[in-house]
Amino acid sequence: MDLQNEKCVMIIDEQLPPGLIANTAAIMGITLGKTMPEIVGMDVCDKNGNAHLGIIEFPVPVLKGNVDTIKAVRKKLFEPEYADLTVVDFSDLAQRCKTYDEFAGRMRAASEQELSYLGIAICGTKKKVNKLTGSMPLLR
Repeated sequence: MDLQNEKCVMIIDEQLPPGLIANTAAIMGITLGKTMPEIVGMDVCDKNGNAHLGIIEFPVPVLKGNVDTIKAVRKKLFEPEYADLTVVDFSDLAQRCKTYDEFAGRMRAASEQELSYLGIAICGTKKKVNKLTGSMPLLR
């Protein structure tokens, strides 16, 4: 993987309360770390010798979206042109579940049209990620 030509962004529904925005970003970030361990740098030590776990080796801008824009981007990501991108989505269905088994069962019974996304993370070549998200503003 050429980290210089990779990009990762998160698009999160700006209408969510701050706690759900943070939760959505955390869940997607954990999944990305598991899915793409090569983007996490080595552990480091500070001046005092205290260990600090490695973090992602490039920035992850968090972009402003809404239910409609996130859904539109997610729909595009099903197209063959974007099949090589890593995509993590987090939906209202997932957010309402109390256990992973409940989530898995409810997801198997849901259609794509029924899902409402709270956020989506996209990683891959800068060119493709920018094509999808280049005009979206930062979530502040």
